[in-house]
Amino acid sequence: MREPFALTDKTVLPIDHILAELKQTLVHANTALLQAPPGAGKTTRVPLALLDAPWLQGRKILMLEPRRLVARSAARFMATQLAENAGQTVGYRTRLDTRVSSATRIEVVTEGILTRLIQSDPMLEDYGAVLFDEFHERSLQADLGLALVRETQEALRDDLRVLVMSATLDTAPIARMLGDVPVLSSEGRAFPVDVFYRPAPATQRHPRLVDQVVAVIIEALAQQPGSVLVFLPGAGEIHRVAQALAGQVTSNVVIAPLFGNLKAAEQDQAIAPAASGTRKVVLATAIAETSLTIEGVRVVVDSGQQRRAVFDPNSGMTRLVTGRVSKASAEQRKGRAGRVEPGVCYRLWSESEQFGLAEFTPPEIREADLAPLVLELANWGARTPDKLVWIDPPPPAHWQQGVELLQWLD
Repeated sequence: MREPFALTDKTVLPIDHILAELKQTLVHANTALLQAPPGAGKTTRVPLALLDAPWLQGRKILMLEPRRLVARSAARFMATQLAENAGQTVGYRTRLDTRVSSATRIEVVTEGILTRLIQSDPMLEDYGAVLFDEFHERSLQADLGLALVRETQEALRDDLRVLVMSATLDTAPIARMLGDVPVLSSEGRAFPVDVFYRPAPATQRHPRLVDQVVAVIIEALAQQPGSVLVFLPGAGEIHRVAQALAGQVTSNVVIAPLFGNLKAAEQDQAIAPAASGTRKVVLATAIAETSLTIEGVRVVVDSGQQRRAVFDPNSGMTRLVTGRVSKASAEQRKGRAGRVEPGVCYRLWSESEQFGLAEFTPPEIREADLAPLVLELANWGARTPDKLVWIDPPPPAHWQQGVELLQWLD
């Protein structure tokens, strides 16, 4: 009979070396901050390691992921580590897809699920710990979730454990919010990744991104072994690159799109290992930037662009803005090539441009339409944002615009 929570995979990961310290830390502190670079194993090892913690007292662990694809894949991987299926000891909840049961002890959920859970049960009575994974992405839902959980912890549940985890977290803002909490750091397991810069030729005044990406993919397929992961700003560029590649790659190269609006089965197919004798070119948005290991990928092609929704309080409109990635995002993307073996990363900008990139991507709360946030806080009983503690408080202009919109709709 298998001992409780024994893992089928005995591979030692960097995070394993600090799990004992982390467990001991959470015995004495109800909140902690964990920094672990890509490849450390935090997403799938930490929740399993905490299952036998005495302070859980039979309650469940809730882990937040920024995307549905990551929530599903993390839960499934942890379940396989226990020789089980998702929905037994480890389950997940996402929009339109849930795999949990009465036996589930770890629930991996998308960030909006936490908001609904805590609004319906502010004490989170079924849960002994809330884990925020990949918190450096600083989505609006993650910031709101942490603010609500901290208020629950301080006012109602001082026994509730909160663990904030990230690979590239800028610790200063979160440390100010959380106060004097323990900070633990782990080494990463990233293999060496050689970086090649491929800016557009100076002779091209207005280079087309699609042409530039296709040229570098063809170069990578010719010069490097393994599958290729390509980062593009959106689904439109993904479709155009796929069409351009269709007649230029050999029959053993499989083109696999990967973006948020794809069906779950198509997303799962994109991250599955390439079949024997074939190579994959996965064309992805930032959905593949964190917490995913696509077996066989040892080449990353990074367009250097990302698309974000930016709210203008003057016009009351949200527009999609395509801009440069941050240094932190570029490092995360590069790390996808070095998860299981040494790899290479092609960057479609110059080495000098690399130094001009912003350190981090701005938190969504600074740029988003805050009407949904105003509504959530009103439901929580907070009419103004200063009723909660924030890492970055909502911008006053954005907040006021949200209030006025809801008053007009009322």
